[in-house]
Amino acid sequence: MNTNHEETTSKVPEVALLFWIIKIAATTLGETGGDAVSMSMDLGYLVATGIFFAIFVVAVIAQISAKRFHPILYWTTIIATTTVGTTLADFADRSLGIGYAGGTSLLFALLMGSLFIWYRSLGSVSVDTVSSPKAEVYYWVTIMFSQTLGTALGDWTADTAGLGYSGGALVFGALLTLVAAAYYWTSISRTTLFWTAFILTRPLGAVVGDFLDKPLNAGGLALSRYTASAVLFVFMAACIFIFPQRAAKQAH
Repeated sequence: MNTNHEETTSKVPEVALLFWIIKIAATTLGETGGDAVSMSMDLGYLVATGIFFAIFVVAVIAQISAKRFHPILYWTTIIATTTVGTTLADFADRSLGIGYAGGTSLLFALLMGSLFIWYRSLGSVSVDTVSSPKAEVYYWVTIMFSQTLGTALGDWTADTAGLGYSGGALVFGALLTLVAAAYYWTSISRTTLFWTAFILTRPLGAVVGDFLDKPLNAGGLALSRYTASAVLFVFMAACIFIFPQRAAKQAH
């Protein structure tokens, strides 16, 4: 009986400091990696979105089929959501011509709709309850929408709002600090705080990724997207292999 319990509770990692460190690195990698395929390889946003969406579907199927928590598989799926989020948001914002504000509004509505349907269907959107294939599907669809929203929100803040990449990073870093303070010093729902933090780490990664690879005259460091992606990938791999992660415990 304990074995089955472990199998149902070991599909997602425990939410601790290491989780957020790797998550921010993954979102930044999604920005540089997504831009590398869509822009540096000159494939365009639509083709790049198709490629990354196919990878996302395969990764989610593998994740749901797994019997226990596999850190490499889990974070591969996260990277898949963040890369498809980057190219999909860019496609919505730029190719569809609805702009950053329009893209952000549309994606926010999709994210809220995903959370609402998940809650109505299963009665909770807490990660502690992700222990069935149906819950996992909702979990990964919601994450994909949150990653896409975060990309659009990050671009809107840095470009349209005129804060620049460093300014955007400071804003989202400050907001995440407030979420952390609320976690320790208030009784606000832990589920609400988790999804708020999860969403905010994406625009933080987006503006940091843009800061790394955009030209100097645009406020970036002008690093190669391939170089930035490789460095972020190595950092993530080091975190995963050096520091063991535990599986999240299921809510009773």
